[in-house]
Amino acid sequence: MSALACGVVVAVSAGCACLPWVPGGRVSRLGSGRAGASRPAAAIARPVASARPAAVAVDVVLVLELVDAAVATGVALPRALEAVGSAVGGARGDALHRAGTALVLGASWSTAWSGAGDALRMVANALEPAWATGSAPGPALRACAEAVRRDRRGRVREAAGSLGVRLVLPLGLCFLPAFVLLGIVPVVLSFARGLAP
Repeated sequence: MSALACGVVVAVSAGCACLPWVPGGRVSRLGSGRAGASRPAAAIARPVASARPAAVAVDVVLVLELVDAAVATGVALPRALEAVGSAVGGARGDALHRAGTALVLGASWSTAWSGAGDALRMVANALEPAWATGSAPGPALRACAEAVRRDRRGRVREAAGSLGVRLVLPLGLCFLPAFVLLGIVPVVLSFARGLAP
């Protein structure tokens, strides 16, 4: 291919890329001017802005495991909290990031975690012995995560057991009339027919 043909292909491609496109797949009229070019951009930008998902609170067990993984790489505890906070995002992520930053700046443990919610309190309690004594925080974090899982499993089993007890009366009220109509009444009617003279 000659240099002139390559130049024509590049110019046509660049011209097509610069044309204002609308969501329907049609090119807006060039005679519509600046207003016509700005309308498709606004129409495209509006759905993108509304499609942003709402912030979801990350589970505290996942936070414990992320902090454990960050500390296992050898990074200092405040830097691990900052990194996990940036990765998690939302209110819990901001609280973790603030706690890590406060510890780097020399704040006490209780002051650094003062803005954290109740869900992050167990993270702070699991990490406090490691911060105070310099011991490895991994076992405490894993034990805390396992305790949370065990507590949730116990609550699920308890809820399932209480649900079975609560369903006895409604199921009895639903099935007893059906059992009487389909099981007892035909037997009684057949006996009554057999006893009739």
